[in-house]
Formats: sequence, structure tokens, C-alpha cells
Amino acid sequence: LETTPFYAESGGQVGDTGVLVFTTSGISLPVIDTKKENDLIVHILSDARIENLASEPVKASIATLRRRAITHHHSSTHLMQAALQEVLGKHVAQKGSLVNEDLLRFDFSHFQKVTDEEIKQIEQIVNAKIAENIPLLEERNVPIAEAKDKGAMALFGEKYGDFVRVITFDKNFSVELCGGTHVPSTSEIGLFKITSESSVATGVRRIEAITSQKAYELLSEQEALLSEINDLLKAPKDLVKAVATLIESNSALQKTVAAYQQKEISGLKNSLVKEIVAGPVNSIIKQVSAPTADALKNLAFDLQENQENLFVLLAAEIEGKASLAISISKGLVDSQGLDAGKIIRELAKEVQGGGGGQPFLATAGGQNPAGIPKLLSLAPSYIA
Repeated sequence: LETTPFYAESGGQVGDTGVLVFTTSGISLPVIDTKKENDLIVHILSDARIENLASEPVKASIATLRRRAITHHHSSTHLMQAALQEVLGKHVAQKGSLVNEDLLRFDFSHFQKVTDEEIKQIEQIVNAKIAENIPLLEERNVPIAEAKDKGAMALFGEKYGDFVRVITFDKNFSVELCGGTHVPSTSEIGLFKITSESSVATGVRRIEAITSQKAYELLSEQEALLSEINDLLKAPKDLVKAVATLIESNSALQKTVAAYQQKEISGLKNSLVKEIVAGPVNSIIKQVSAPTADALKNLAFDLQENQENLFVLLAAEIEGKASLAISISKGLVDSQGLDAGKIIRELAKEVQGGGGGQPFLATAGGQNPAGIPKLLSLAPSYIA
């Protein structure tokens, strides 16, 4: 902390934090936020003792590291907006923003997704301007007409008086009207990295980015992750090729496993058909072994092939959980009003779960596979 006037960005988006040290009593109170109101900086404190200290001399100290991070993100926003216009076109205009110590967020007019290549170009331009060490040109009390003649861009949602503050980083690159805090030269920012690009409304895109320490932390995390992957793959000469080969091998293995599972399910289907219990309503009510919930559902559906008046309830324990599937012949749905969705919701209670579906096909899951035997014993009552 150091003694410095507190700062609050116009519009109240972000302001300094820090402490007020009352020099007579020695009491220190945290400043949790600052806001600009009628050209005055309002300090916001949550400690009620401030009411008894208002007459004491005070030393104001800000959290300088936090302010520096805000400053880096704020100045980078200016550089990025200029880069956006250079890469995407002069139609780009600010539609909203947020700048704090963690990130910068910038909403702007654009008619389509910003491509990966365009993102790369924007990053390259901003980082090039950072490397150029462009000094800040700050002009105060500039007549608004003169500022507009300089080509200064206005910030979205801001109201300006007759005299304004103009922030310039290279008169041929970035000239804006701004009341925020800025770096004395661009090299202080160090590094700029875009982290996301998305849509927020029709014709409005959003970019989030980080700078300086935050950008370094992200790159360090990515480097550590890359190193871990490299170690897991035994440090191959070509890591990208090794990962691609691993993905191909995994895909081929999944296809092989799927083929074996399908063969097993087909055999199970043939076996279950032989176990149909004949009656006014033919039925198959059984616990089986199935690899996935989808496979169980498909098996219940396939059992209806070439069958009439058939009620099927299959249950399986899959990865420690209960999975259920019910299929009912269309004739039974129409003639007896059976509804697979309603029945399975009731039976799923026995496995502490829920589900639903259509009258002729429904599925459910539950946390307690130990309840499967009981629900199987209850099932015949629905078709009696």
C-alpha cells in the first residue's frame, strides 16, 4: 500500500480498494469500493466506526497491485478495440465493457463469430503495440469538438461535457475519450491473451482477455498441463502426432468394443424371446446385463419386433446404478391404455430414481440397484 489518491472509473464499474488510516486514533478501516458521483470520489466502508472518526486527519492508501492489474487491463482494452477495427472493420463499436483486476470484457458490434485466425491477428497486433513501448499521451480539458477532430472514439453509454480527457497510444492507432486509469507506456502491460469469444446478442460479440500476471499464470498452467501430457506419453518426439495416434487407436478400440457389445446384445435378444411368458398380456420381466442405458433401451424396443401384445420390462445394474427400460406393444397401449411412462415412474421409486417417456417406450435410472428385485416383483400387477 502507498499513499495515493483513490480512483473510481466513471460509470462505477470499478474503483480502488485499500485502507484509510486515521492518524490521531491510529485506527485503520478497509475501503471496500470507490465510486465517482458528481465529480467526487465516494469511499465506501462497511465499518460503523467511521461515524466517530469523520473529523480526524486521514491517510489514504490504495491496494497498488490491484490497481496496477486494473490499469493493465484498461489500457489493453483501448489497444484491443483499435486492433478489432483493424482486423474486422471500422463497423466495430463498443457496446459494453467490464474491466477489473482479473480480466477485461469487451462487447462490440460484429455480424459473425470472430474466427480463430482473426483472434490470432488481434492478439499479435496488441502484443506488437505493447512491445513498441508506446508512451501514453494524456490530454485533459480538451474541447469536445477538438477531440472529435482528432478522431477520438467515445465510450459506449458515456455522457460527455464540453471538455473531455483524451487518451492516445499512437495517434495513428488508438485515440479515445476516457476517464480511466492507464499505463504510462504500453510495455508495462507485458503480455495480452484472449481467453474467450462468444455471442451476447444479435450482432453483438464478446471477447474476454487477460494481461500481465494473469496472462503469465494462464501460460504457466498450460505449460504444466502440456508437460504432464508429454510425461504420460513417455516424451514422444512429436507430441501432436502421438496424441493423434492415441485418439485413432481409442476410436478403433471403441468400435471393436461396440461390435462385441452388439453381438452380445443380439444373443441376449434371441434368448429373451424364448422366455416370453404367454398370457392375456405376453411379458418379459427380467434383470439382464447391459453395457449402457442406451443398449438396454434399444434391447427393450427391439424385442417388440414380430411380437404382439408384449409388455417388456428390463432392469440392469450399470456402473453401480439401476437402469430400467419398458416397451409396450402399440396394440396394448391402444386397447388397454397401458402407459410405459407412467408405469416406469412408479417402479423407479423402488430404486430411488425417476424417469419417463412415451406410452410405448420409457426409461428410468436410480441410485439404488438393490431395489431392482422388488420392482420386478411389482411389475406384473400393472398388466394383470
